[in-house]
Amino acid sequence: MSATLRRYRAIRQAWKQGYPGEPRSQMARHLTALAAFISGMVGSKSSQLLSITTHIPERATPESRVKRWSRWVDNKGMLEEVSFLPYADILLSHLALETVGLGMDGSGVGRHCTALMIHVIDKGRALPLAWRVRQGAKGHFPEALPIALIALMAGVIPEGTQVVFLGDGECDGSKLQGTVEDAGWSYVCRTSDDATAASEGERFRLDAMGSCIKAGTVVALSEVLFIEVNAVI
Repeated sequence: MSATLRRYRAIRQAWKQGYPGEPRSQMARHLTALAAFISGMVGSKSSQLLSITTHIPERATPESRVKRWSRWVDNKGMLEEVSFLPYADILLSHLALETVGLGMDGSGVGRHCTALMIHVIDKGRALPLAWRVRQGAKGHFPEALPIALIALMAGVIPEGTQVVFLGDGECDGSKLQGTVEDAGWSYVCRTSDDATAASEGERFRLDAMGSCIKAGTVVALSEVLFIEVNAVI
């Protein structure tokens, strides 16, 4: 038995456990297709259809595979509430038994669009949980967008779960960090190196302080206020 087939069968068997009974007819076909699609993503380590379909156990030509799975993705009968969200809920419930790592970043998608995504990080993989897409080149998002994603995830993750949130430049706003703190999460966020900070009554620029520190050195500052950029590391 090939590794591709073993992976597909293992995923399908694991996902069957999320059903109250033995899946039949259309539900069984959807489960089979979904397990095959996930198996292809895991095997290819890609979200591109051409790469995914080469790791799905079937004998069709690459062109036929891409056409078939394109139709499956565009199928209006594939509802998130039925085919995706229940499994995301099961995944989060299991991960919540330990510390949950969440990451947020922005990336270009489609034609002239940018997606801001929040992922759960597990075993070296970032699995997307929620996202917002807007037209425009990649750049700094309005603070309301990441706040909305964080508020959404805070309502999904089981209460009492230890969460560590990792954000890049989109997450250096004071209101956003207040939202993270209100959720009871720990967090680490990037900020601009030209920001001005104040500690023990003294003001200094982060890039000026960094120029005096050897590469690889870690410096921890407590009770710090940021003057020009509302962010805290």
